[in-house]
Amino acid sequence: MNKVLVFAAVSETVTGLALLIVPSLVGQLLLGTELTGIAITVARVAGIALIALGVACWPGTPLVGMLTYSAAATLYLAYVGLAGGLTGILLWPAVVLHVILTALLARASVSGRETKT
Repeated sequence: MNKVLVFAAVSETVTGLALLIVPSLVGQLLLGTELTGIAITVARVAGIALIALGVACWPGTPLVGMLTYSAAATLYLAYVGLAGGLTGILLWPAVVLHVILTALLARASVSGRETKT
């Protein structure tokens, strides 16, 4: 079971990295058409989620997986809002929510380490 979980974690992480780095190519290979426009932004957020899923599936690290997702989503959504000019009504509330979640998850991660030592 452990080998299957590690294989799944690596597979999801690699797919997530591909979506983050070359989303249009992944769209072409998976769906037969290149991703364009807003689909690239959505694909990159999905890539971030797959990377975090891969981290969470790595044996013993679900908290780190959620922390990875929340921190990366915070940074990417803020970047999209500032540099990409995409600003829906819920963009900045989502960024603020992810900042709060990231802080809480980081705190939980540190508290967990202190408890174990």
